Amino acid sequence: MATFLYRLGRLAFRRRRVVVMLWVAVLAAIGIGAMSAPGTSAGALSVPGTQSQRAIDLLRKEFPQASADGATARVVFEAPSGQKLTSAANKAEVESLVAKLEKSPQVSGVTDPFTSGLVSRSGTIAYAQVSYQVAQADVSGAAHAVQTDVVAQGEKAGLKVSLGGNAVKAKAANKAAELIGVGVAAVVLVITFGSLIAAGLPLLTAILGVAAAVLSVTLATHFFDLASSSTTLALMLGLAVAIDYALFIVSRYRNEIRDGHEPEEACGRAVGTAGSAVVFAGLTVIVALSGLSVIGIATLTAMGLASAFAVAVAVIIALTLLPAVLGFAGMRIMKGKMLTRRMKALQRGEGEPMGVRWARFVTRNPVKVLAVSVAGLAVLAIPAMSLQMALNDDSGKPPGSTQRIAYDTLSKGFGPGFNGPLTVVVDARNSDSPKAAAQDAYTMLSKLDDVATVRPASFNQAGDVALLGAVPKSAPTSEATKNLVNEIRGHGAALHQDTGAELMVTGLTAVNIDVSTTLSDALVPYLAIVVGLALILLLLVFRSIVIPLKAALGFLLSVVSTLGVLVAVFQWGWLKDLFGVNQTGPIVSLLPIVLIGVVFGLAMDYEVFLVSRMREEYVHGAKPTQAIVQGFRHSGRVVTAAAVIMVSVFSGFLLDDEVLIKSIGLGLATAVFIDAFVVRMTIVPAVMALLAHRSWALPKWLDRVLPNVDVEGEKLRHSLEAEQTVAAREPVPAGITAGAHAGTNGQSVSHTFTDGQGSHDTDTPTPAGKARGLSRLKQRLARGGDTTAPTDSTESDAPARRKLLKNPLRRS
Repeated sequence: MATFLYRLGRLAFRRRRVVVMLWVAVLAAIGIGAMSAPGTSAGALSVPGTQSQRAIDLLRKEFPQASADGATARVVFEAPSGQKLTSAANKAEVESLVAKLEKSPQVSGVTDPFTSGLVSRSGTIAYAQVSYQVAQADVSGAAHAVQTDVVAQGEKAGLKVSLGGNAVKAKAANKAAELIGVGVAAVVLVITFGSLIAAGLPLLTAILGVAAAVLSVTLATHFFDLASSSTTLALMLGLAVAIDYALFIVSRYRNEIRDGHEPEEACGRAVGTAGSAVVFAGLTVIVALSGLSVIGIATLTAMGLASAFAVAVAVIIALTLLPAVLGFAGMRIMKGKMLTRRMKALQRGEGEPMGVRWARFVTRNPVKVLAVSVAGLAVLAIPAMSLQMALNDDSGKPPGSTQRIAYDTLSKGFGPGFNGPLTVVVDARNSDSPKAAAQDAYTMLSKLDDVATVRPASFNQAGDVALLGAVPKSAPTSEATKNLVNEIRGHGAALHQDTGAELMVTGLTAVNIDVSTTLSDALVPYLAIVVGLALILLLLVFRSIVIPLKAALGFLLSVVSTLGVLVAVFQWGWLKDLFGVNQTGPIVSLLPIVLIGVVFGLAMDYEVFLVSRMREEYVHGAKPTQAIVQGFRHSGRVVTAAAVIMVSVFSGFLLDDEVLIKSIGLGLATAVFIDAFVVRMTIVPAVMALLAHRSWALPKWLDRVLPNVDVEGEKLRHSLEAEQTVAAREPVPAGITAGAHAGTNGQSVSHTFTDGQGSHDTDTPTPAGKARGLSRLKQRLARGGDTTAPTDSTESDAPARRKLLKNPLRRS
């Protein structure tokens, strides 16, 4: 793996113009195709095989006029203060608006509030139910325009008109989160590298990678119906991991330059070593996200596969386009005009980086650090025991939005249950008396305590399938409504035994309950599949039993602690004002399983980035504790920067008005913070210090069976050393000075280093006899002096550097 990536990195560096042109051509082709794509839809949740979905399928067949799977809207009317809707003027205005809705495109039916009894007892509030012939995703702009006109006309007449339901056009997504994330990432990268060029390359390649991924997902809508949440998650994850992967490779490239290698060689080595870690980190994320498809919910499958594709694009960009861009940057990437005083002091060998000091503290006090960390996470996890889940409805919309106003107005006029009516279907095709079965169902529903009203049965043309309606007294997302649905279904067994008819409950509320139940039941199998596959990948990477198990257990700690934080804020209301949460309630059912998929992938990223460098040092002869410290010396700063960028990107979503988006942002930001700083950078080194050599133990039989993927580049290092030895034995041709090597065309190419004021294209040969020799940078390194180039590893030991210049292939 490392040898192949080494060659790929050098090839992309050398043929950089061709690589960039190919990527530009790919982006242009995808962009042209995406321009004519239908685009993503809102994406309704459905679970094939559930009772609610079977009822919808039956209604689609027996009641085609009912548009069982069509979109619906509730148009809520409220009279001016001191007036009633039943007055002649207000009633005429409402009827005029209802008539306008009936003429709207794609509408299959509208219930008149006055003839259907949809007026509150006070006479001040009424609503019309609008059914559409098409699904939510296919409601046209003309239909949305009619909704807007009805609201405007009603308000002009003095009425308060609001819209609810899934046929109402959602507010455009807030783009501030992405902009804030990119801005913070830029600042973090500049601080990390002390160079605008070095900071700009990860951002540039990440933006290009995200553009390619999102355009590809949009292009795929030519062939598949994809939810808009697919592109949202792909954008969020693609941006975060693309920056991280590029950051890791650029940091390693700069270290290789300081070790005395030419830019092309440094690029090959960086891609061969850091690139191997990127490949396996990316594979782990892809496995975790693709695992969402096992749940059986189409929307989740689309989200997972689209995000996995975005991560795959980020990996390919990091291995091909980034080396090409590094070739154009040349030695200018080593310019550091924005170094802090602390970074300059570290370059002079004064003091130690914070990461090294932290690693030494942890390895000296592993038991205390481990106890405090685990105890702290356990305290955070306590609220997770009270976790309640439900799918979001209009009650979670931002205050002041038309959906939220409609929800609150209906609750005030009719009770909260009117926002989530239940549709009860009696399939009496196998019954001797369909009408008697329907009447028994009506009687049963009327006797239930939590039912406010029951709509009498209406039959299909054959007279063997009945449709009833029941309005709960409780809110759609409440536990009481969930219990009511289960109670009705429980009575269905008795009805079937007595009459031979099958009773099914459907409607948006019942569908949401079934989806939530499916998601809850899928958590354990999903965890088992994802963790199992990822453990195999980590076993291949680290060739250790302990490291993968420790990684998985640490991830579970992160997830449970994060769920505890979410319950405390969104369910219990702790610190809700700080995070702008206006209403508490159950956690959105989608969040825990999406959180598990995303965070597991990102957690393994940090595990691979940090521990792969520790393994590299251990394989090269370092003692276990020294390997931990050296891993933090070289990768601690990079992992910290990557985690800060991730937390910033996800925290930007807290600015959104919707509770769902806020909860996703807080959940992901909290999980990344806990996993990166508490688990990976505290618990992991503490456990490894306690276990010492046992951390890297692998049974001999398993060692023989497992393929060696060489993520630490050991085979690559031996191969390059062997080539160096052979080259050293060959006589130097006359006319070629020391410090130059033979180019591919027989001319000599000097091993030059710039002083940071310019770059040298390694593709351009220097004529024989005109080798430029050592640059001022290399001369200062040889004398053990200071340089102006920033350092990521903060190693500045002069004797070690002189030794590296004599044999650049030997690592310290």
